[in-house]
Amino acid sequence: MIRHLTATALALAPFVTPLSAAAQVATVPPVMIDGTLLDVSATGVSTRTPDIATIRAGVVTQSATAAAALSANADRMAGVLAALKSAGVEARDIQTSTISLQPQYRYTEGQAPAITGYQASNTVSVRFRDIARSGRILDTLVKQGANQIEGPALSIDKADAATDEARVDAVAKARARAELYAKAAGLRVDRIVSIGESGDSFPQPPMPVMMMRAEKASADTAVAAGEQDVKVTIAVRFLLK
Repeated sequence: MIRHLTATALALAPFVTPLSAAAQVATVPPVMIDGTLLDVSATGVSTRTPDIATIRAGVVTQSATAAAALSANADRMAGVLAALKSAGVEARDIQTSTISLQPQYRYTEGQAPAITGYQASNTVSVRFRDIARSGRILDTLVKQGANQIEGPALSIDKADAATDEARVDAVAKARARAELYAKAAGLRVDRIVSIGESGDSFPQPPMPVMMMRAEKASADTAVAAGEQDVKVTIAVRFLLK
C-alpha cells in the first residue's frame, strides 16, 4: 500500500512542481520600504532665441476655365520659387503644402448653382534659417506674385541641448521641493526611488495670418525672433527618513 502511494506521488510530481513554482512566483510579497514616500512633480525650463522661421507662401489665381486658372497659377508660382532661390533659400527648405482647384459658383434663388469660373491655389512651406532676412524675403515674394502668406512660425532648430538643460533644471527643482517637504515634516531626503518624464514641450506662439491681395508690400517687413521656452516636466518619487 505504501509503495503504491509512493509511486502515485512520484507520477504526479512532474505535474505538481511547475504549478507550485508558479504559485510561489505569484505570491512573492512586495518589498517593504523603510521610510516615507514623497511624489513631486516639477517643470524645468530652458530659454533660447529661435533660429528658424517657417512661413506658408501661396499663389491664388482665378479664371473662366480650369486650365487657364492652373496655367496662370503655375506661371506665378514659378516666379515665387525663383525668388526664393535667388534669395538663397535652399531646396531642402521648400516643400509643397497644398495644390487645389475649385469651381466658383453663382447662387440664384430657385435655380441650380452655376459655375462662373475656377480658382487655383498652390502653397509652399518655406523655412528661413536667417530670421533677420525673412521679412525682406516676404516682401520679395509678394512682389513676385505671392498673394497668400501665413506666418511666420518661429522655432529652435537644434533643441537637444536646451531640452537637456530643462531636464537638469527640473530635477533640481524637484529635489529642492522634496527638501522643503522633508524639513517641514522633520525628516530628511534619503534617495530618489524613481523618475518619470512626461515629454518635451516646445510652445509655439500663435501663427499670425496675413492675407495679401496687393501686388506690393511695404519695404522691410519686420520679423522679431524674441525668445522661446523649452520645458520638460518630470515626476520624481523620493524616500524620506
